[in-house]
Amino acid sequence: MKTKLTDILAIDYPIIMAPMFLITNVDMMVASLESGITGCVPALNYRTIEELTTALKAIRAKSSKPFGVNLIVNKSNTAYKKQLHACLDQGVDYFITSLGSPEETIRESKKNGTKVFCDVVDENYAMKVEGLGADGIIAVNSGAGGHLGNIPATVLIPMLKRVCKIPVISAGGVGSGAGIISMLALGADGVSIGSPFIATTEAPISQEYKQACVDYGAEDIVLTNKFSGSRCTAINTPYLQKIGINQNFVEVFLNTNKQVKKYAKMLTYYRGMKLLEQAAFSASYKTVWVAGSSIEFTKKIEPLKDIVSRYIREMEETRKLL
Repeated sequence: MKTKLTDILAIDYPIIMAPMFLITNVDMMVASLESGITGCVPALNYRTIEELTTALKAIRAKSSKPFGVNLIVNKSNTAYKKQLHACLDQGVDYFITSLGSPEETIRESKKNGTKVFCDVVDENYAMKVEGLGADGIIAVNSGAGGHLGNIPATVLIPMLKRVCKIPVISAGGVGSGAGIISMLALGADGVSIGSPFIATTEAPISQEYKQACVDYGAEDIVLTNKFSGSRCTAINTPYLQKIGINQNFVEVFLNTNKQVKKYAKMLTYYRGMKLLEQAAFSASYKTVWVAGSSIEFTKKIEPLKDIVSRYIREMEETRKLL
């Protein structure tokens, strides 16, 4: 199945396993690469540059296929420059940039031919990153898991294709081969899929988190600003129902008062990340499980390669019906 994405990255199918905070690991990356797709791992999943470098070497030792690293490129990521150059030194094939200007990443990557795809949520930012020399756009739509955009894929993809010449990869809301074909029909050059890969045998998270992705569905996904200060999707577990999805009066005050707003947001973000980390690695009643509506198609915990095989089969079946 050839698209601009498969041509750029020399992969068999136009699918990126999306970078997932505290979830994506070496085993998941290798399984995705050997299944004919590509995977992208968040640099922030590793606490030190040494740990990041070790992981990149481990991926490359087990697979020669192209893979990427997700970089947070704004000032909140104090390790950004070291992460960027460590990845370039290890010869990663592409970056996905998030939350900031990708200008430096693009400039440094062009020196050795590393590709750069940039998260965008609207046409204005898409045109900006294209002007900076980005190789592709990750169109984060309103169906994405975790932090998401405001515009549905059915509008966002044609919108971006109208104003940009570089490849557009749809991110959000896809959990089946038919869904992938529908995104390609809208004009997307590929898809970025995250939540359906949470319930895999390779994922380094609790069985309870994985099982939640099996037991809950699209109707159980809610938006909350409680933990990171920004809109984020999560599974509506009993604990989340208990504490509520919206910030309380005190939290709202702290995040809107000009004198304390900066520090309150930092505290909210830090508290949220600690809760998410706890949810990923230790099962308890008080957990926050981030996922998107595409867990609707997750029916069991299984090897990652089996999910990819199912997507390939469903894509072929869907194409025969068209």
